[in-house]
Amino acid sequence: MRVASPHDRSRAIHFEIHGDGTPLLLGFPMMASHAETFGQEGAAVLRGYLERLTDRYRVLLVDYPSIGKSDTIPPGELTADRVCADLLAVAASAGFDRFAYWGHSWGGAVGLQLASRTERLSALICSGWPPLGGPYAEVLQGARLQVANPPAYAMAVLRDPGQYAQWVTFYESIQGWTEADAVARFACPRLAVFGSAGDSDAGGVAIPIASRIRAHRAELEGMGWTVREIPDRDHSMCLDPAAIVPVVREFLDAVVPVTEALRPAGPRAAKGRNT
Repeated sequence: MRVASPHDRSRAIHFEIHGDGTPLLLGFPMMASHAETFGQEGAAVLRGYLERLTDRYRVLLVDYPSIGKSDTIPPGELTADRVCADLLAVAASAGFDRFAYWGHSWGGAVGLQLASRTERLSALICSGWPPLGGPYAEVLQGARLQVANPPAYAMAVLRDPGQYAQWVTFYESIQGWTEADAVARFACPRLAVFGSAGDSDAGGVAIPIASRIRAHRAELEGMGWTVREIPDRDHSMCLDPAAIVPVVREFLDAVVPVTEALRPAGPRAAKGRNT
């Protein structure tokens, strides 16, 4: 299915829905066209997520930003405001009023921006990104250093090297974000999950992720966050659904209400749905 961007009606965003149950937007780096983009290995990763989620969750997958079957967004327009407006529009088109959101790395940073702009989140899973002490300046520096020669891992999803500048635009747009004040106002259930060896780098610039979450753990838990550290995993833990999904499911199943469709069968039997 496709929906026009509210910022530019000529550019459509592709999305898919799998399962029937409690709404969950599974964000970047998972995508609707994961198999087409990454081949058999990528298909197995996505299947690992869906097999572990769709018994209870109605999973929304989006080709975003400018990837898969979605139209290309001009790199200079990918601000945090646009990203949030686009994803909220997709959620509305999918019939998601309130929904849980789960994103990893950039997807985790996007989740924090969503939570600061909408009350539609029933839960937030920020994976592989620090809710406090986010290395926004470091990532922006690394992105600027790589914009002329994007790394191979980025080009695996992008259509042309010029698109890499979208990450510069995004991180420039939130350099003035008042992180501590925004995060302190979040009211939905929140999980920060990371690999113990999850620090990274971009363009030779160190990106402290695991170490920042660890440093702020007590503060986050005092604010009501659940924090889970997965031993012996690095920043690529999102590619192992067998390791990450059970941790997230334990959290989600405890905090997100079961929808009517998944209550014990009575006069109205639940019907499964796959799109």
